[in-house]
Amino acid sequence: MATVLLVRHGRSTANTGGVLAGHTPGVLLDEVGQQQADALVGRLAGLELAAAISSPLERCMETAQRALAGRDANIRMDERIVECRYGDWTGKELKSLTDDPMWKVVQRHPSAAVFPGAEGESLRDVQNRAVEAIREFNAEFGDRSVYAVFSHGDVIKAILADALGLHLDQFQRIVVNPCSVSVVTYTPERPFVHRMNDTSGDFASFAPPTESDDTASDAVVGGGTGDGR
Repeated sequence: MATVLLVRHGRSTANTGGVLAGHTPGVLLDEVGQQQADALVGRLAGLELAAAISSPLERCMETAQRALAGRDANIRMDERIVECRYGDWTGKELKSLTDDPMWKVVQRHPSAAVFPGAEGESLRDVQNRAVEAIREFNAEFGDRSVYAVFSHGDVIKAILADALGLHLDQFQRIVVNPCSVSVVTYTPERPFVHRMNDTSGDFASFAPPTESDDTASDAVVGGGTGDGR
């Protein structure tokens, strides 16, 4: 039973500029994004992390470094949780893309969306690589582990859609704001999605259990007391 904290990077200069950053180098957090990432220090206080993995892009690494300030944390980079490769859309203003026929595909049928250009990636491939990474992290860090993944909006939405048992075509219903944290526990039977798009709560209650629980895969009939995770 492993628990992952899915952390989107803080607000970036591209976000405020209305630009689709994609893999554009040098995109950093703006002042608000820096404050958002700094606030994660307190929100994560009291929670020991087995590992921290980040997208290699600067805005995610900056978020991870600020969020884990004061910890002896070795932040590992993994290409499988990097931003979608938006191809020819990269660096363009979002408002200029709404007239592109692909825009409606991305909105209505994202499982069929393949971004244009030689470097363009499909959202289907984004989900496959990201979910594969999460499954491998779960196995690597082991039972009763808690770890953090610092990634991007569409990547996190794709992971959450999988955890919720949703078809990728439904992933646009999920909201993942800058520096939000979503929490998923993976058990032998099913994932449990505890939080999504949380921008203010703390996470100390997600400390790993000290003993194995044979009922960890069972859903609480009736909804439970709220004392557990």
